[in-house]
Amino acid sequence: MNIIVVRALTVVAGFLAAGASLAQAAAPAAGYPGRPVRLVVPFAPGGTNDVLGRIVGEKLSERLGQPFVVDNRAGANSVVGSEIVARASPDGHTLLIVSAGFAVNPSLSRTLPYDTERDFAPIGLVGGGPYLMVVHPSVPAKTVNEFIAWVKSRPGQVNYASVGAGSPPHLAAELLRITSGIDMQHIPYKGGGAVLPDLMAGRVSMFFGSISTLRPHVQTGKIRAIAVTTVKRSPAMPEVPTFIESGLPGFEVNGWYGLLAPGKTPRTIVNRLNTELRQVLADPETRGRFQTHGMDPAPGTAEAFAALIRSEIAKWAKVVRAAGIKPE
Repeated sequence: MNIIVVRALTVVAGFLAAGASLAQAAAPAAGYPGRPVRLVVPFAPGGTNDVLGRIVGEKLSERLGQPFVVDNRAGANSVVGSEIVARASPDGHTLLIVSAGFAVNPSLSRTLPYDTERDFAPIGLVGGGPYLMVVHPSVPAKTVNEFIAWVKSRPGQVNYASVGAGSPPHLAAELLRITSGIDMQHIPYKGGGAVLPDLMAGRVSMFFGSISTLRPHVQTGKIRAIAVTTVKRSPAMPEVPTFIESGLPGFEVNGWYGLLAPGKTPRTIVNRLNTELRQVLADPETRGRFQTHGMDPAPGTAEAFAALIRSEIAKWAKVVRAAGIKPE
């Protein structure tokens, strides 16, 4: 056969193969989703993670034409639910909605059953909001600086509560302790519901928690709001200053939430989900429902969410080391 003809056939075959590859790459998204999507929430029902997951799942279901079924799999600060998704078939029919604690877990455990970056495909940030620092009314402080001065006047005598050792609110308090040089005693609880009675009774002096949980008790005067942990004030409580405004430059803790798929999920499906998620988060109704819970939608790219996870892992590793928290 003429060598020119052979080369021509080879080129044609190459184009055909490339076209077939592109068609195969596009195929997963073309019929997606082909059945109900399982949305794993790695916490018990009722918390912010669960609420935002249900809002997003409902809206994605409307747009994609298949049910998004919430599956609460609580345990080990989200590790139980996260492992389920890490091991799931990477076809976009099992997804995970995580909170900021997802990026803390690598610093708290030597034996995570998954690789936090390799075994998940970030789809997009869902939303975020501040933690609110509150104190019992008996604490003679109305600002961050007054609180720091008060604690310094009684080193080691002031206690603060958290929803659990290693949780983001616990690490927010540790960041305050480290950056301000104060000496406080940590009392971990099993969830915010267990903290509130002791906080309102004055058995613990300070607590970081979600605005949606704490705002009603601030409004009744049972606890006092001191500051929020984000760079900007929260629209949900615009009267409360930030830590940066209060004299602690660089103090920022964002209670973020995001959507993940198993690590080898085709890029076409990840892109489709990111596009639909951003449309959901741009919806005024969704924004209103988020803000009811002290959260703001945060639409963005999958790449930006992946970068956030990497930066948060590095940030909290430093805080965990500085706080002397030992990985289990």
